Amino acid sequence: MSKKGLDTLFVHYGIRKEDMQVIETLCNQFEVDFDWLKENVLKTYHENKIKNEELDEKSLKKLLEKSLQKIR
Repeated sequence: MSKKGLDTLFVHYGIRKEDMQVIETLCNQFEVDFDWLKENVLKTYHENKIKNEELDEKSLKKLLEKSLQKIR
């Protein structure tokens, strides 16, 4: 019997568990720190979408630049 209810990954990141596993696999394949991507990019992106903030190319670039500064 499968569990019913909200997927906590979806609540925090807007991404289903199965999709997050694919992202983690890709991070490993391309040597990207999965935890960094999850916390600094995916979570921030999801929070902006929840606030109905526009996520145009400029906004996404700014989000990525800010996230990259955290690992330098």
